[in-house]
Amino acid sequence: MHSYSVMATKKNYLTSFTSFWKKIGPGLVTGASDDDPSGIATYSQAGAAFGLATLWTAIIAFPLMAAIQQMCARIGLITSQGLTGTIKKNYPRPILYIMLIFSTPAIIMNIGADIAGMGAVGNLLFPTIDATFFSVFFTLLLLGLIIYLPYQKIASVLKYICIVMLVYFIVPFLYKQDLPAIIKATFIPTIHFDKDFIAIIVGILGTTISPYLFFWQASVEVEEMKHKKKHLVVNKKIIHEVQNDVDFGMTISGFVMYFIILTTGTVLYNSGVHQIDTVEQAAIALKPLAGNLAYLLFAIGVIGTGLIAIPVLSGSLSYIYTETFGWEQGLDKKFHEAKGFYLIIAISLLLGLGMNYIGISPIKALIYTAVLYGLTAPVLIAIILHISNNKKIMGEFTNGKITNIFGGLAFVIMTVAALALIYLQFFG
Repeated sequence: MHSYSVMATKKNYLTSFTSFWKKIGPGLVTGASDDDPSGIATYSQAGAAFGLATLWTAIIAFPLMAAIQQMCARIGLITSQGLTGTIKKNYPRPILYIMLIFSTPAIIMNIGADIAGMGAVGNLLFPTIDATFFSVFFTLLLLGLIIYLPYQKIASVLKYICIVMLVYFIVPFLYKQDLPAIIKATFIPTIHFDKDFIAIIVGILGTTISPYLFFWQASVEVEEMKHKKKHLVVNKKIIHEVQNDVDFGMTISGFVMYFIILTTGTVLYNSGVHQIDTVEQAAIALKPLAGNLAYLLFAIGVIGTGLIAIPVLSGSLSYIYTETFGWEQGLDKKFHEAKGFYLIIAISLLLGLGMNYIGISPIKALIYTAVLYGLTAPVLIAIILHISNNKKIMGEFTNGKITNIFGGLAFVIMTVAALALIYLQFFG
């Protein structure tokens, strides 16, 4: 009898998890792609340079990230258009073209930095194989998968790759931790009013609240509607499910960011390693200090996050272009049905790969990307807030008070961050 009860309980847990897993989708992929190799590099820099002093940023960033991504998801659901299509329909064209001009180089440089990071880490794991080979291999692999797999397959593959993110939850516990110091750093913000500390705070905000995610979230919700909910009218239940998905994805993203800062802020900082510029440097530095397993897990995580983020980056750019010019689009379309859509993805990947051969280093690419994202993020957040509160566009599904508060805070903080970043880069 007891054995039967245990089996029934296990079956119920499995059924509940399966049901939960089916409901989780674009939000998880968006959250995971936010912690791409270039983001991991930024978090590693923060931990190595300042120890636990920036841990609190994960707590601050979460509600801001979640609020903006929820708005973008809702815009996609209600309008059945991506963010670009909604801007095109309701705002002056110059705004659209400015977004296009700033987004294109930022996203391509972000792709380039991620490809370079994956290649370098691949070389660490297999030293006899050149990093260039891995960069080319990952680029062609992703290009083939994006073009030949239908949307549902791509979504499923990306979702399962997200499991790789769990490795970052393990790494800190392979090293002795000071729990009271961690709790204090998490809930009591530390701020140093000097150029380097302000720069890293701005960098963390820039890499967590990234404009390309706004475009991706709205467009991919439209894709989901075509497949899962095409026979349903959008209602509060569907909105609630999507918000839960976004919250779950952003929670995972926030935890990954937190644990990477925790890992590098204890292992590297306490060992006197304060200068980390790339993900491979972070992985190499961890090896003698935290052991082979920590090094291996950290490196595998970099490749896994790159495999998630690069399709999201290239896909978001393609959605921006195809919606701007009214071309056929969608990951559910075959290549011959949406040639322009897939060609933009291919070109962005190849340009990102080629960046590493024309003298733009991954570190420079990250700086340029941060500046461009910093310029576009406040403008886009203001537009998203305006759309989300416009009853003519959103009907009964306009923002609630709490969403507006966090959205407004995101706008103010990102505006201040953008001004600080520009000042530090050009005048600081």
